[in-house]
Amino acid sequence: MSTRPKPSVNRLVETAIYVDDIASTGDFYDTVFGFPALVRDDRVVAYDAGASSVFLLFKRGGTLKEVVLAGGTIPPHDGAGPSHFCFAIDAEQLDDWEAHLAALNIPVEARMNWDQGGKSLYFRDPDGHLIELGTPGIWRTY
Repeated sequence: MSTRPKPSVNRLVETAIYVDDIASTGDFYDTVFGFPALVRDDRVVAYDAGASSVFLLFKRGGTLKEVVLAGGTIPPHDGAGPSHFCFAIDAEQLDDWEAHLAALNIPVEARMNWDQGGKSLYFRDPDGHLIELGTPGIWRTY
């Protein structure tokens, strides 16, 4: 066993989900969030999700082979089933988000008031992934 101290991690940079129809699900995220697209093709959509975070949509089954680029190789990966992730929002925007989702006929599946004072809204994308919009106070670290 090593006696060296563990190296640290600064933050999470990317979150990826796997979707059946990249064009349709991409349209959903374009409409709901309006994130700027960094990359968009038939295999992946990479969004600038703010605060130096990248949100990735991968075509399910479209990343089962390694991708060799000029700078190196990306190993194969994939996923199945609905995932869960949370986007940070300002507390004063919670009502605006609820109205925005209602205007798009996207049902809010659940609401949560957290012990530390944060609040969350939950809804689903076309692939069944559970999206959370969370205000500060949902975690001790946020």
